[in-house]
Amino acid sequence: MRSSTPSERRPERRPEQHPEQRRPRRARRLITVLAAALALPAAGLVALTAPAGADEPAAGSASGPAAEIVTAEPNAVGEVRLGYFTEWGVYDRDYHVKDIVDSGSAEQITHINYSFGNVVGGECTVGDSYAAYDRAYTAEESVSGEADTWDPGALRGNFNQLRQLKEQYPHIKVLWSFGGWTWSGGFGEAMQNPEAFAQSCYDLVNDPRWAGVFDGIDLDWEYPNACGLTCDESGPEVFGDMMQAFRGAFGDQLVTAAITADASDGGKIAAADYAYGAEYADYLAVMTYDFFGAFDADGPTAPHSPLTSYDGIPQEGFTSEDAIAALQAQGVPSEKLLLGVGFYGRGWTGVTQSEPGGTATGAAPGTYEAGIDDYHVLVNSCPATGTVAGTAYAHCGNEWWSYDTPETIVDKMAWANSQGLGGAFFWEFSGDTSDGALLDAIDSGLNAA
Repeated sequence: MRSSTPSERRPERRPEQHPEQRRPRRARRLITVLAAALALPAAGLVALTAPAGADEPAAGSASGPAAEIVTAEPNAVGEVRLGYFTEWGVYDRDYHVKDIVDSGSAEQITHINYSFGNVVGGECTVGDSYAAYDRAYTAEESVSGEADTWDPGALRGNFNQLRQLKEQYPHIKVLWSFGGWTWSGGFGEAMQNPEAFAQSCYDLVNDPRWAGVFDGIDLDWEYPNACGLTCDESGPEVFGDMMQAFRGAFGDQLVTAAITADASDGGKIAAADYAYGAEYADYLAVMTYDFFGAFDADGPTAPHSPLTSYDGIPQEGFTSEDAIAALQAQGVPSEKLLLGVGFYGRGWTGVTQSEPGGTATGAAPGTYEAGIDDYHVLVNSCPATGTVAGTAYAHCGNEWWSYDTPETIVDKMAWANSQGLGGAFFWEFSGDTSDGALLDAIDSGLNAA
């Protein structure tokens, strides 16, 4: 994911991991726990054993050693239905929080990631302050049916709409997501002082001006100890160190991350210790999409979100099945993993072959970006003509697209349930139909367990 539209990139090979850089995380954590226990009064010992998500006040890093060692318990299988809401979607896409209500999606979603904030100078920062908390909504545009005011201290913009959404649908948890494809470059610098980084983010997420809007933070670093738009060489433990620092700062608030799905030999999953990070995460959203696309302009055409491998797949290890298996093999609990679904397709032009594996001349035209278009557009402009590897593809004229449909999503959710995953997430709300057909498929598929 990136800070303007879904990212056009393919996973790249990582720098080689150096085993000698690994530290014994469990031994280190045990020492920390024992030291903290000896230093704390009885009340502090309760905090050491309290599960994440308990109805306790959120703890900042200033709350002492107990906050630094809180770990997160796994979710129930199939519990999470998470969607990304993009800050910039209120502009050209004209997609607003009220659309989540009008589509019926508010009743089905459990978590929303508000994307994206930036990471600059070692700290979390606001992305677009006007869209976030200044744009005035009319009564017709507003979730509550009441217009925003210009009274001193009044909250407006997306943040106020999210607050109103939570008032009407109190089961929804909202997290502020930082990073994304375009804004991941600052993580490496920030991780030179993890505690200060985490504290800056805690202070911003819990700013009194938007009190009650956010229930935690999502970290979308693309990618720790590997290359995305920029490269990081911080070492395999940097992801876990980050998650530990953020758990220490955020206490019982939600701490989550979006992570790579590159399970190729020597790929991005192998570059970082995700099991270490999972100890401190409520869940990890595995970005099981964007494996293939018109960033390879000549093809071969291939589905961007294959569930399984198939004969002729351009790169082994670029499937949802491989990604989940690699993370499970690292030791990440299945209940802390979420399966990713793209509410968009990727496509080529200049294609004559209907089945995957054809040549192309470039990216197909898209509404906002070449090579990408929303599901609600493609379902009408280029309906699916076949399926492969658990996802759909379409050949119409000289264009070839791949995307998920309600039918393929239901099947993917059945697979997620069979793996004992914590649920699913998607990028992003505005790609769905006006009646929320894709989210409905996620919800019904997970409920079928």
